Amino acid sequence: MVDLHGKKVVVVGVTGQVATPLAITLSETASVIGAARFSSPSHRDHLEAEGIECVTIDLENGDVGNIPRDADYILNFAVAKTNDWTRDLDSNVGGVLSLMEHCENASAFLQCSSTAVYKAMGHHVFDEDGPLGDNHGVWEFLRTYSTSKIATEAAVRWAARRFEIPTTIARLSVPYGKNGGWPAIHLEMMLNGSPIPVHVDAPSTYHPIHEDDIARMIPGLLGAASISTTTLNWGGATPVSVEEWCSYMGDLCGLGVEFAPTEHTIDSVMVDLSRLHEVVGETSVPWREGMREMVAARHPELLPSTS
Repeated sequence: MVDLHGKKVVVVGVTGQVATPLAITLSETASVIGAARFSSPSHRDHLEAEGIECVTIDLENGDVGNIPRDADYILNFAVAKTNDWTRDLDSNVGGVLSLMEHCENASAFLQCSSTAVYKAMGHHVFDEDGPLGDNHGVWEFLRTYSTSKIATEAAVRWAARRFEIPTTIARLSVPYGKNGGWPAIHLEMMLNGSPIPVHVDAPSTYHPIHEDDIARMIPGLLGAASISTTTLNWGGATPVSVEEWCSYMGDLCGLGVEFAPTEHTIDSVMVDLSRLHEVVGETSVPWREGMREMVAARHPELLPSTS
């Protein structure tokens, strides 16, 4: 594990669901610079109120000059999902190359990837050498996502060698917490009475990971970085299905849950976390506890009164 106390840490894509709470947590000990387009001024205001220095960048055009070149660590959580192939590949692939070239003096670089890079294979458990494929292409609104992530990983590996930057690629499963996530979307669907799509090859199983565990594991992920690039699956220690977490939230909140089996949704992506546990350790937030906390933060009125 690296010691981030007093270090200059750049969080790229800081306005995103995962990166916002991460940057705020890291700012308790590190000097955090949040980098994004900041198309919404309220995002900048919120982060600056938390003591985070905000700088504007544009990865699509390779404009990263506002990021300090003397930063100690770079955490890239940015991802373009416009569904335009040219724009998304330019932003994700070209953008990360511009970023790593600009930050070549960093002590380590962390690229947040996704378990969406793995080929859909039912209930297969993927280690980091597993076959890659267009897992998310089945979702029309995310048709560029998996391919962009795979291409970005290749660019990151090349840049790590070219600029001699110790690098970790962390393939994130399902992040969630007070700031949202896929389970939070499911909660809103349940409130609206909408059926929850699940794959016909039930159950639809992943490794949900709480935002607190994401922040806690950053020093270890950075410590694992190497110029040859260290690739790790990144998720909660307990595999949990969509059916399980929706049923739990339904029971917790007194909501009915309707599932809609379909082939037009992503398949299960279960991963082998042995390498993560060996290098970084296990997650510590039990999924039920984390889901309850998420509900309490986003819809406290749904929980029974404890008074």
